[in-house]
Amino acid sequence: MYKLLLRPLFFLFDPEKIHHFTFSLIKITSKIPGVSALFRSLYVIEDKRLERKLFGLTFKNPVGLAAGFDKNAVLYNELANFGFGFIEIGTVTPKGQEGNPKKRLFRLKDDQGIINRMGFNNEGLDAAISQLKNNQGKLIIGGNIGKNTTTKPEDYTKDYLECFNALHPYVDYFVLNVSCPNVGSHAKLNDKDYLLELIGAVQTANKNFDKQKPIVLKIAPDLNNIQLDEIIELVNETNLDGVIASNTSTDRSGLKASDELLESIGNGGLSGKPVKEKSTAVIKYLSEKSNKAFPIIGVGGVHSGTDALEKLEAGADLVQIYTGFIYEGPGLIKEINKAVLKQ
Repeated sequence: MYKLLLRPLFFLFDPEKIHHFTFSLIKITSKIPGVSALFRSLYVIEDKRLERKLFGLTFKNPVGLAAGFDKNAVLYNELANFGFGFIEIGTVTPKGQEGNPKKRLFRLKDDQGIINRMGFNNEGLDAAISQLKNNQGKLIIGGNIGKNTTTKPEDYTKDYLECFNALHPYVDYFVLNVSCPNVGSHAKLNDKDYLLELIGAVQTANKNFDKQKPIVLKIAPDLNNIQLDEIIELVNETNLDGVIASNTSTDRSGLKASDELLESIGNGGLSGKPVKEKSTAVIKYLSEKSNKAFPIIGVGGVHSGTDALEKLEAGADLVQIYTGFIYEGPGLIKEINKAVLKQ
């Protein structure tokens, strides 16, 4: 039904506007008695064989929703009814910010991809916490954190720490988002010396809590093997809990979209099917080169059960979807979980 009826209708409208409309639609319909139960009966698979134990947490199944979809933690309770094993909220920054100027979200229909340059638009830390206080405990929640656009380089770590300390009671694991191509000072956020400083500071803050929360790093899909070797060294040096591979890509090679269309869109991070092979290659390299020394959450171009299995076989422990969710609909989560059970 989604691909035959809803997607063609949704794709007639501006991507960002339809995103907000869809949120409202899910929120409103979920309040109708029996609708949430209907969604669960359609999409949720309850099976102990799907459980994954990672970072000291037990995930109901290995399929998660990547950060960027529910930025402000307003829909995670309702989205749980579609069968996710975990949902990552954010990216959250200390202060609310508008992000980059619109138009900033674009579909590449022929490629089944999306280009975005949202720029960490979100309502800020206090708004996210207010929503997370309504957590019904249906599934694991990850907190993806970043810095404000206007923050000076010497204060980057302060921004991450502010988010980390405030969100700590409300999320199950943290993601340090240092690889988004749509924020300023991208270079510093990928400098190994700075990452050592940032990770060390967050880990020190973590020890101040009675219960420590897992901390993972989200990396770009465009890193070369030398850079990936540095990531492996970084994880080993800091005892980081894991890696998410990967974020969006700045590479435009091999796309079906015309040069004219891409030029009219401009810069931004590419997600969806065009990054599938690249992200899987990153997962495989990290897994094999490190001798599976740390957990990996695989994301990028998962549009089917087969795509998810490729990520898992390459070395991912869990997978996340975003663009695939938009193109394939909520049935994708069930499809992936069924594929995992058939293994």
